[in-house]
Amino acid sequence: MRTDIEERALRLAEYITENRATVRAAAKKFGVSKSTVHKDITERLENVSPELSSRVRELLDQNKAERHIRGGMATKEKFAHLKGRA
Repeated sequence: MRTDIEERALRLAEYITENRATVRAAAKKFGVSKSTVHKDITERLENVSPELSSRVRELLDQNKAERHIRGGMATKEKFAHLKGRA
C-alpha cells in the first residue's frame, strides 16, 4: 500500500513528464515547495517507480542544461517590456 507522499511523488513525476514541466512549474501546480518536488522526484520516486524516476531524471538534466537560456530570455523580455514603457 502506497503512502500519500509516494502517491504525490508519482503524480508529480507524471505531470512533469507529460507536460515537460520544470520543478518550479510543478510546485506551483501542486501547491508545494520546490524543495518538496525535488525531494519527491529525486529520492522518493526511486523507491516507488525506478523506470519513471529515470525518465524524470533525464528531463531534469535537460532543464538544468537549458536554464541559462531561459534566464537570458526572461531578462530580455523584462527589458523589452521596460523599454516599451519609457
